[in-house]
Amino acid sequence: MTIPEYVNARWVATLTDTQLLKAERQLHTAFRKQETTEKARSGARYLLLQGPPELVNAWHRWLLASNETRTRGLLVSHAK
Repeated sequence: MTIPEYVNARWVATLTDTQLLKAERQLHTAFRKQETTEKARSGARYLLLQGPPELVNAWHRWLLASNETRTRGLLVSHAK
């Protein structure tokens, strides 16, 4: 699945449940990678919304997909 650079609610709403779950998983993975990098860099000073634009953008993209999965009542599981 190709995820657009600019994820928005309109795009998310066009996805089937299966596509949405796949997109949410991919976006969560990208966000966690950015978050882990930023946490390692900033340590105790880490604040999500005051991080670099790449981190905040990754979080926002994932948040839109995550919110839609909850709205649809889909079960999401992220392996640790």
